[in-house]
Amino acid sequence: LYDFFTHTPKKRLAPEAADFFPIIADFGAVQQEFHIGRGSIATPGMVKGLFKVHEELGRIPMKRLIEPALALARDGVRINRLQAYIFNVVEPIYTANEESRCHFGSHEKPGRLLAEGEILKAPDFADALEALVREGDDLFYQGDMARRMVEEGLAGGGVLTRSDLEEYRVIKRAPLKISVAGTHLFTNPPPSTGGILIAFAVALLRGAGLRDAGFGSVRHLGALAEAMRQTNKARVDGAFHGGDEAALGLLDPDFVEAYRKKVLGAPPALRGTTHISVIDGEGNAAGISVSNGEGSGYMIPGTAIMLNNMLGEEDINPGGFHQWAPDRRMCSMMAPSLLASSADGSGGDLVMLGSGGSNRIRTAILQVILNLLEFGQPVGEAVASPRIHYENGRLSIEPGFDAVRPADLSGDFEEIKLWDEKNLFFGGVHVASRTGKNRFEGAGDPRRGGGVRGV
Repeated sequence: LYDFFTHTPKKRLAPEAADFFPIIADFGAVQQEFHIGRGSIATPGMVKGLFKVHEELGRIPMKRLIEPALALARDGVRINRLQAYIFNVVEPIYTANEESRCHFGSHEKPGRLLAEGEILKAPDFADALEALVREGDDLFYQGDMARRMVEEGLAGGGVLTRSDLEEYRVIKRAPLKISVAGTHLFTNPPPSTGGILIAFAVALLRGAGLRDAGFGSVRHLGALAEAMRQTNKARVDGAFHGGDEAALGLLDPDFVEAYRKKVLGAPPALRGTTHISVIDGEGNAAGISVSNGEGSGYMIPGTAIMLNNMLGEEDINPGGFHQWAPDRRMCSMMAPSLLASSADGSGGDLVMLGSGGSNRIRTAILQVILNLLEFGQPVGEAVASPRIHYENGRLSIEPGFDAVRPADLSGDFEEIKLWDEKNLFFGGVHVASRTGKNRFEGAGDPRRGGGVRGV
């Protein structure tokens, strides 16, 4: 597993000196607060990570790999309905300054962001990609892009310095491995939070009898929602953010058992980020989950590259904003995962999956895994089936659970939110699978415009 997530800068600014402010993302049915600005930017790792993976595992020259992206950037991409909706959700970020307004602004309706049917062109981004391939990742971490990031950032309330960029390193980690219904799950290990919390929830649900209860039953949803609630609680009780050892303590059998009893003992009948998965004909499987947060609103001049706002993400800054430990790899909910019939992950049946969705990532992936392994759903059905999510006292439920009434669950949960339609709020799980030697399937989550392509 290649960890090239963001890294905290070496020094903090006083809160009043940082360019750091809240915006509201409006999903329609719910709203969520995020913080953006130059002071929200953590040290980015994606450029170095992609070059590192390509150096060690790639076969096709990088110059060839970027050709499709260059064509899209120069010729333009027609904005579809989902993309236009996302622009509306995070409009305050893309209108935060003149450069982002100019790049993402509507050509037909000045003062508005691009709408469905309009064309987005990014010639500056195409030029930046070509320069990166020509000069390598040093351009981003030590060269002209680094200079622009630091000079403009520090002058405007940012925290990134040259040493933050120059000393960034990709970390290779051993995946976290657990057993799920006779299958081996390999996922993102600590200090990431997503993988360990999925593993904890899986452990809680052992013995819950989901397969016998059936998908969409009151027993299924009650146990699943309670597992989500207890996982959230255990994350705090277990001092999860105390480091790798504290995180792995979540899987201590005695700790799991104490919370598992709360799940199995609950009376449910009475109450109640971007990912790509690839598998090839040789049995190689790869999954990449990447996130820019929602974006900081700040773009590196002349590149059309908007930097992250990870220091403004509440879920990965549990100690509070401006309290992050300097010079540390940040925790992430991202959990690219592999289900494999063999113990070492090589050969046999393979399912690669992962999701975007902020703190809904872990619950989205958990539910697709259960759909595949407990309920035996085909890949497409496992992804498309309705989902639930529990957080901060609210149980959110997508439509499609026809056998369950809100009254069946309401006594156990402070608030129940029924959604009118499936929504990107519930994540976007994209899956590629191989069974036997040459049977391939895939599913792109319709909640996030996912798609499948065989080549």
